[in-house]
Amino acid sequence: MATALLFGISACSEPVPVIEGAEPTLRRLTEQQYRNVVSDLFGDHIIVSGSFDPILRQDGLVSIGAGNATISASSFDKYEKLAHSIAEQVLNEQNRGLFMPCEPARIDGPDEACARAFLEPVGRLLFRRSLDQSELSQAIDLTETASKQLGNFYEGLAFGLTSLMVSPKFLFVIDEVEDVSAENVELTVYAKAARLSFFLWNTTPDAVLLDAAESGALSTSKGLEAELGRMMQSPRLSRGVQAFFADMLHLDEFDHLEKDNLIYPAFDPQATEDAREQLLLTIEHHLLNDDADYRDLFVTRKTFMSGPLGRVYRTPVSEPDLWTPYEFADSEGRSGIQSLAGFIALHSHPGRSSPTIRGKAVRELLLCQTIPEPPADIDFSVFNEPSSQQLVARERLDVHNSVASCAGCHRLTDGIGLSLENYDGAGQYRTKDMGFEIDVSGNLDGIDYANQFGLADALSQNPAIPVCLVEQTLAYGLARKPGPEEKDWLSFLINQFAESGYRFKPLLHSVAASENFFAVTAPQLDSSAETQVGNLKTTSKGSDS
Repeated sequence: MATALLFGISACSEPVPVIEGAEPTLRRLTEQQYRNVVSDLFGDHIIVSGSFDPILRQDGLVSIGAGNATISASSFDKYEKLAHSIAEQVLNEQNRGLFMPCEPARIDGPDEACARAFLEPVGRLLFRRSLDQSELSQAIDLTETASKQLGNFYEGLAFGLTSLMVSPKFLFVIDEVEDVSAENVELTVYAKAARLSFFLWNTTPDAVLLDAAESGALSTSKGLEAELGRMMQSPRLSRGVQAFFADMLHLDEFDHLEKDNLIYPAFDPQATEDAREQLLLTIEHHLLNDDADYRDLFVTRKTFMSGPLGRVYRTPVSEPDLWTPYEFADSEGRSGIQSLAGFIALHSHPGRSSPTIRGKAVRELLLCQTIPEPPADIDFSVFNEPSSQQLVARERLDVHNSVASCAGCHRLTDGIGLSLENYDGAGQYRTKDMGFEIDVSGNLDGIDYANQFGLADALSQNPAIPVCLVEQTLAYGLARKPGPEEKDWLSFLINQFAESGYRFKPLLHSVAASENFFAVTAPQLDSSAETQVGNLKTTSKGSDS
């Protein structure tokens, strides 16, 4: 009851619609999840230096695309080198005292008991469950062999740790299931713990959560509520929430963002990095610290400022090396996260703004509406004529609306984007384009407005804004797009979100506390199906060979 009150869950709410769930999945760790696990187990001082194969988005989210990601033989070599680099750092003379629970009987050879004392608890956190005897013995045997050959216990133990970190059972999050009847299965308690942890923290379960799974407490309503309450109070929740919004808003695209530094000298690499961080800090502070209405994110003037961003926003910053709270004045022309430099610059060309790209981003990322790609037979020369480049944006886009095959989609995007034309391609505020006053009036789904402040109000009032967030939160947590059979549960969550005052923490709780969050159906196994991971293989049952 205390947790329910904390998260504003109404005691009068309708019963949660029951769903059957979907087949179990197997998902490759994202780069950020891998880094988080290493940081949580061994500390931020352990350097994770290496490249990761990108994961392609599916249904708008990397977390869903991870279900299709594989590891090729060449990529496996990279993972192996990376894992050994981490293991060597963990077990070098400088760091081993932080992690070793014992001293080896001799440093120039194997010590099975000491190797076991280190590998067993570390392996439990890496595999997100206790290692079985075979898995532990393999790591210990490899440690013993390497220690003998190298004449050094710690160098041998580094190979044992590496073997755990290249196992598919670490690199892939596997929805392991167990039979509950002839036709029904359910997630194992460890798989439930992993689902919770990656949803709320974007990392592996900690020892306390694994203990709750192992004791059976996590399978009870009381035990689940206790763990949810603890996880929602943890500092790791901030990182988890940032990971979700980075995925939802496609902030990984900052890795490839390019700006013409002759046109936008203030938008240097540090400003680019800070623009991404500003978006996430603003969202995190609004939703977690202030526990405020999600819809107000699109009208809030409150944000955080750094020195590099001060040059982009053309505002003095008293402590340029720190993030400091900042509130935009009316004269600065900003309202809502869609007006922050990060959102604006990410959805612009390298050397100029783009109302179409910005409008498309608002429609797709914030409202979950799909804008079709341009027809393949479009003659873009019509829009790229030199004479068209001498027109202001609104006049240039009138050309799109003169072509019937373009007009339908551009009517959805351009009006929104034109209302953001007070910001140039780097997100810097301006009032004129090519010497002419910029007209930023528009209409969003029936609401007329005169400027970007009106757009902000229209966005915050748009019913698709909260619905989109609930859909994406559920898809992110399940690592799949909810199916039609889950429509009633989705509607239930949308109603609960509204009842809570559109607060994000109660939404997270509603999703994670539901039995539906853990529901799975029996996998349709193809006995020949297997995923090759270097010289290791994992089958749909999650076993190595």
